[in-house]
Amino acid sequence: MQMTRRGLLGATAAAVALSACARQTNNGDLNTILDRISTQFLHEFPEYATSLAVPEEQAGGRYIDRLSDASKEGQIRVRGLAQTALTDLRALNRDSLEAKDQVTFDVVTTALQDQVDSAAFEHGAGAGAPYVLSQLTGAYTSLPDFLASQHPVTNRDQADAYLTRLSGYARMLDQEIVRLNADAAAGLIPPNFCIAGADGRGGAIAQLRGFAAIPTAQNVLVTSLQARLAGVAEITDADKTALVQRAEQILRDEVLPAYGRQIDALNAVLPRATADAGIASRPQGAEMYPIALRSYTTTNMGPDEIHQMGLDLIAQFTSEMDAIFREQGMNRGSVNERIVALGQRPDQIFPSTDAGREQLLALLNAQMAAITARMPEVCGVQARAALEIKRVPEYTEAGAPGGYYQVAALDGSRPGAYYINLRDPATEWPKFTLPTLTYHEGTPGHHWQLSIQQEAGEMPFIRRALLGFSGYSEGWGLYAEQLADEMGMYANDPFGRIGYLQSMTFRASRLVVDTGIHSKGWTREQAIDSMVAATGDQRSNVTTEVERYCVWPGQACSYMVGRQAINRMRDGARSTLGDRFDIKGFHDVLLTNGSAPLSVSESLVNQWVAAQNA
Repeated sequence: MQMTRRGLLGATAAAVALSACARQTNNGDLNTILDRISTQFLHEFPEYATSLAVPEEQAGGRYIDRLSDASKEGQIRVRGLAQTALTDLRALNRDSLEAKDQVTFDVVTTALQDQVDSAAFEHGAGAGAPYVLSQLTGAYTSLPDFLASQHPVTNRDQADAYLTRLSGYARMLDQEIVRLNADAAAGLIPPNFCIAGADGRGGAIAQLRGFAAIPTAQNVLVTSLQARLAGVAEITDADKTALVQRAEQILRDEVLPAYGRQIDALNAVLPRATADAGIASRPQGAEMYPIALRSYTTTNMGPDEIHQMGLDLIAQFTSEMDAIFREQGMNRGSVNERIVALGQRPDQIFPSTDAGREQLLALLNAQMAAITARMPEVCGVQARAALEIKRVPEYTEAGAPGGYYQVAALDGSRPGAYYINLRDPATEWPKFTLPTLTYHEGTPGHHWQLSIQQEAGEMPFIRRALLGFSGYSEGWGLYAEQLADEMGMYANDPFGRIGYLQSMTFRASRLVVDTGIHSKGWTREQAIDSMVAATGDQRSNVTTEVERYCVWPGQACSYMVGRQAINRMRDGARSTLGDRFDIKGFHDVLLTNGSAPLSVSESLVNQWVAAQNA
């Protein structure tokens, strides 16, 4: 799963913010308009400008000391800017554009339309993320890690800007409280288990309390600044001490009291929260879900069709796992019982200790190095950005997903990052499950795809750096898992291939569970039971996943829907071209054109096939 925020949702955090351009588009040039849109987006979301490390001019002025406006007014303003941008672009004559610019036109207008439609529901971040605060949404889930790992501190100006942003963090937290209360008054409240947790784990309140309980001097918002200041020669030791002391003061007197106010606000709405898992039981929920599905998958597939796709694929993958187990002499019990038994073998367990976590990370790095060395076999264009494999911050790991990816800085100053949740590796990460996660989040998955996209200099900046579509990107991530299998990465690792097929079953189960929760009225417990039965995965893992689907309706469907679409494109190209089909050419067409609606990607593949035929 990609995250910038942690995350690129549906049309992504970038498309969420696409904003205004000049009104006089009839006389304008497409690239000029797109540059204006990009600058307006980066101005509205300065954290993203920092993440990409773009010049100030491109971001509409100084941004290093600013944070986004998290108020309802800010949200409405961004929606209005997106609508204006859409109107301005559509004032252009698409047919008069060059073919490559028509592709850009289609990509950008689709992203804008999805954003406008989603943001018409003014709760949370729109139809696909309707809750302001939950175990996965809210500034508290991403801002500390952003400040600790992405905000640069290489000189005095950046250090002072860090303190300004730290103070601004408290403002964001208070803005979210206002929106939480407004949404609650309208009847839009997250499920109670997302607020308070269930089964002794997880909810927003517990995570907020856990962060607030860290001694100020040991908090990452202080220690990360202190560590980075140590390497800044232009700042005297006395000033370094003063800066760290000021960070402690801001944290103690401004940020942590705001954490307390969020905890109080969540406790105040908790008595009105229910255990209803799906969005359909909330105001306008039945209207939100189809919009969220369309935005995340970039298809018009309905819930029933997606649900049945999931059931069919579960049966297929389960049959393949059964055959492998039988080849390995594991014949007793159901497939899921054999998966559980495999995960309990001593040779599959990493201890939930610091040493065990280090061993696990070392294995992931070795897996990354092995497959990266073989990528010239399947791709003509090679990604250049480096990748760092990191542990999910401990203060958010209780509610965080198993893994996610964070894009690299455009200027190469910060590598891409693949995060893995190591709260309890002994029970949640048997060795056989790890390779496929690496291939999904790292190479040939998100890191490979997004790095090539960022490095495709012939594409407009808005497409290289700002836009993303979950159906394409998560579909590619899942296709990347399949590609690793086709490359023979499991040739001498039958249990690793079990892990791959279990991952595929897991993603197929998501289709069943997400539509079950939001379209068929399933409870949280029904969804957990269904996924455990389908995958044989640990109940703790499944619980975190199901609770994720509850707060991001439709997002979980993008993976397998996208993978199936890419496979259909490949099968069609291979069928037409026969022996002239070139897997490198196919992958290069998909990757160098970047994230796009699946219909646009399919059109590009068809054009490539026609060119090969010619």
